[in-house]
Amino acid sequence: MNNAKSFLKASVLCFVLLTFLSGCAKDYRMNPPPDGEKVEIVIKMPEELEPQPLRVMYRSSVCRKVVHDGDGRPESLEGYNGYGSELTKRGATEFYETRLFIDGGGRCKWRLSNIVFSIKYRIPSRFGESVTQGIGGTVIIEFDGNDAQLSVGRTRNAVGPDLMVVKDYYPWLSEKFIGGYARRVNLSSEGGGYLTYKAREARRIYIEPVLHSDVVVTSVSPKKHVIGDFIKFYYPDGTVESNGQPVPNFTKMQKIRLAAESKK
Repeated sequence: MNNAKSFLKASVLCFVLLTFLSGCAKDYRMNPPPDGEKVEIVIKMPEELEPQPLRVMYRSSVCRKVVHDGDGRPESLEGYNGYGSELTKRGATEFYETRLFIDGGGRCKWRLSNIVFSIKYRIPSRFGESVTQGIGGTVIIEFDGNDAQLSVGRTRNAVGPDLMVVKDYYPWLSEKFIGGYARRVNLSSEGGGYLTYKAREARRIYIEPVLHSDVVVTSVSPKKHVIGDFIKFYYPDGTVESNGQPVPNFTKMQKIRLAAESKK
């Protein structure tokens, strides 16, 4: 009996040692080299807007993940390691910044894959006590050949170490009834609010949302589900559109603003 127990203990010990030595129990932590290459991100933020935590994604071709398709067939994909990162504000200025390692290091040899940056209206009560934050604006930057976890609209290709994203935004006050009454302040911008860039070489990134706070578009959703009844958009020039689109016509907003500015 004692021999059997000794054999069992020895077998378990050997299994543990073999598992450790073979690397089956992988360490997924990142450990970037202190002097490794970094991406510098600087964001100029208007006072009325606020940045959301930066979503960062690293991928690994070493620590892979096996998934199964609809037919149950296995497929090996690159492993991923994502986290949220707060941006650092430069004192009392309107600039926020952060730096990210390209090489995430560790046993998995992590590499920076993409970042997702979002903004929202800081104080929605400017438009009324019951108004809450709604849809904001999002910039997605991809550093490798993978699509980001959030992939919307067309992808713009950027070449070189410098990427500058300076875009116009307009307040959009929406009112909806179906599923519960709500009034929200959103942001109307290019690409329906989502901008995606493929920027493999980017190492210095500058983002500046330009808010035109005095050019506001409003919308009213239908009170009931009726075929042919769509959201009505009321533009600053007095025109109304209701053509089945879920977001304001950004090109129209640009034309209205530029026309008004040309008359000043």
